[in-house]
Amino acid sequence: MLDEKPLVSIEKLRVEFETNDGVVVGVKDVSFQIRPGECVCVVGESGSGKSVSSLSLMRLVEYGGGTIAGGSLMLDTGDGKPIDLARQPKAAMRDIRGNQIGMIFQEPMTALNPVFTVGDQLTEGLIAHRGLDKKAARARALEILRQVRIPEPERRMDQYPHELSGGMRQRVVIAIAMACEPRLLICDEPTTALDVTIQAEILALIDRLKREKQIAVLFITHDMAVVAQMADRVVVMYRGDKVEEGPVEQIFENPREDYTRMLLAAVPRLGEMTGKPAPERLRLMRDGSVSAPEPIIVQNPKPLLTVKNLTTRFPVKGGILRRTVARVHAVEDVSFTLNAGETLSLVGESGCGKSTTGRSILRLVEPESGSVDLDGTDVLALSARALRRARRDMQMIFQDPFASLDPHMKLYDQVAEPLENYGIGSRSERQDRIAALFDRVELPRSFMRRYPHEMSGGQRQRIAIARALALNPRLIIADEAVSALDVSVQAQVLNLLMELQQDLGISMLFISHDMAVVERVSHHVGVMYLGRIVEIGTRQQVFENPQHSYTRQLMSAVPVADPRQKKISEDLNFRPIPSPIHPVDYTAKPSIYREVAPGHRVLVDPVTHS
Repeated sequence: MLDEKPLVSIEKLRVEFETNDGVVVGVKDVSFQIRPGECVCVVGESGSGKSVSSLSLMRLVEYGGGTIAGGSLMLDTGDGKPIDLARQPKAAMRDIRGNQIGMIFQEPMTALNPVFTVGDQLTEGLIAHRGLDKKAARARALEILRQVRIPEPERRMDQYPHELSGGMRQRVVIAIAMACEPRLLICDEPTTALDVTIQAEILALIDRLKREKQIAVLFITHDMAVVAQMADRVVVMYRGDKVEEGPVEQIFENPREDYTRMLLAAVPRLGEMTGKPAPERLRLMRDGSVSAPEPIIVQNPKPLLTVKNLTTRFPVKGGILRRTVARVHAVEDVSFTLNAGETLSLVGESGCGKSTTGRSILRLVEPESGSVDLDGTDVLALSARALRRARRDMQMIFQDPFASLDPHMKLYDQVAEPLENYGIGSRSERQDRIAALFDRVELPRSFMRRYPHEMSGGQRQRIAIARALALNPRLIIADEAVSALDVSVQAQVLNLLMELQQDLGISMLFISHDMAVVERVSHHVGVMYLGRIVEIGTRQQVFENPQHSYTRQLMSAVPVADPRQKKISEDLNFRPIPSPIHPVDYTAKPSIYREVAPGHRVLVDPVTHS
């Protein structure tokens, strides 16, 4: 039974930003309430104002150039006297942040301080707000890291953020937000960087906190399946306005607004591609209906990228002399072939080695052994100068758009940079090319004069995609390229990538944890676990006849975009994640596969040989 008295009341909130083009209104007169033990999900496209609303509650919007120009943000602090957060002095807000209100941020690399260890950042709030000594704070921090399923938490406590994978960094951010057990938990895309199995457990963890401790949850997401699983009520936003609000069942089953219907129509659903031989673009209609165009079928496909026995390991340093005491087996004996004009997707949990595989192919990290052949060119044998020329044909779209963009450069200059580096076109030709790229990724040309911090997370990712497309590459490695995008823009960008593939014959290595998106875009799928491919085959083979137990587990963890089919588990059974770290003298066994059908291979378990 929900407490009738709201914990948070937002009344007629208005937030303005000063830009080079004048004042921009980020949020216009938005009002809603959150009660203890209730989860309110705010959904909408990137730039709709959903993150600005949450940053206003923490008064962090002021540090991003925003001003709370009107309205009130009432918070019940527990003494029966609500306070207006919009009018609190900075000292009072410092005590409220992390203590009364916890926040899980969208981009973990920018939310974590790169010069402090994970342990320092986790214990800071516990010491400041809970008055714990260092020993007690460390013990509590280790407990929270185990709750969010960080493997080897004792080792992680002494590591720095850059030493962790994207998904692992996000789990650290979640742990920091939950450390002091705040009364209001703001979740800004908290599971964006997480694979489906960990996402399911993190959502269950947040849901349990909500119920047991009567924490109010403000959940901001673009994933409508997550909304269906988590929300009690839903607020739909569009261009700074609240367009619809209601119970989650009403929003999904009887939406009043065309915009809400369009959002729901854009959700990729697992199983939609069953029986279809090849990827198909989503065609989104203005009324929210969907029609499917022709499948992307390549006649007589020929290999473009052949990877054989790729192995990448990282040293673990220890002791006073910082000697190598162990090694992380990030990628272990990985082999696959990607055909010209097709998409091969790599899926798996964060830390499974899928991103490291993409970086090893481009030699952004140096593999230890194996071969990478790009249309007859041995990539691993190239000199630095030859590699630079070869990279014109291979481009990468990174997972974290803010970290991959230069904060001091205007967006026009960032997209122009690869063209200038390779001396492509005259100045006017480059201007036309860049303008066309902005059009293709659905960004107004006026944005060319903006800087990355003036954009939402989804808009920044579209800039990263435009920059990768600038050189007309033959191979694009898309590392979680659409994970930061809301569903409607995600559908547009996926369509864009598939259109380019059809028009230009681009090949894609698509790295993702979103099983529904992978099913939509892939010709072939490789499932990775602990650095190895455990199952690989055509998309139909892997999705319609999964053979490995881990593949089946991934499928079952995918959230369903139906509030009446909640998958959030009542009991959290965290299974321990085996460590990919082995002693220096450890000899890894080769990957041996059983062929289920032509092209469909499953890893034989070295213990059971099954």
